[in-house]
Amino acid sequence: MRSCSKPIQALPLVRARDDLAPAEVAIACASHRDTSDQVAAVHALLDRAPASEEELELGSQEGRPPGRIHHNCSGKHAGMLALCRARGWDALGYRLPGHPVQRACRDAHAEAAAVEPAAMPAATDGCGVVTFALPLDRMAYAYGRLESLPAGERVARAMRARPDLVGGPDGADYRLMRAAPGWIAKGGAEGLLCAAGPRGLGLALKVEDGGARAQLPALAAFLEPAGLRLPGLAVAPLENSRGELVGEIGVRS
Repeated sequence: MRSCSKPIQALPLVRARDDLAPAEVAIACASHRDTSDQVAAVHALLDRAPASEEELELGSQEGRPPGRIHHNCSGKHAGMLALCRARGWDALGYRLPGHPVQRACRDAHAEAAAVEPAAMPAATDGCGVVTFALPLDRMAYAYGRLESLPAGERVARAMRARPDLVGGPDGADYRLMRAAPGWIAKGGAEGLLCAAGPRGLGLALKVEDGGARAQLPALAAFLEPAGLRLPGLAVAPLENSRGELVGEIGVRS
């Protein structure tokens, strides 16, 4: 699931702490773009923990300023440190499979997807924490159930309130949340996007070539039969390096 896991990974944190502001919950769910508001939200969550930037078990991210806080997963890691402080766990190694943080995240995935924890293959994500594999239908089911789970409503409410912290204006998750009130969405690596709408509707979309550029037209085509029209997302323009429109991506009828 990679970064699509983040709203589920936030469940143990939100269940452990009732003192978090919506922006702090949203940044724990984020793959942020290193904007000033996003970095400020990570700092706020670290202060809330309390924890220091040096405790973030992250590497540097290519194309970004030096410093662990600039990594796009720093909000999730800050949330994991805040969970350690709330539960009284040693924070060292919080990213490793045997740590209570990662066991709690595993159990949250199993709870949301209604599977046994041992049934989920695990690997190490790009930011160093554990990532879980599920079939697409189980991912969609997990997102559809998220808001009905304990603390899930707080996670969803924070994401809807601050999509600008969860992602960036070019992301399918941000644009879906802006275009469709009541929806939450989170993208992940290799072309994966998970979302949830009203009345427990869950969605998992995987672009076969691993790219993200087809996500918005696919979302628009997929959701229209379900009663959600998103004409602004149905066509993705393609520009060259001069900013000239040279093509577009859409769904053939």
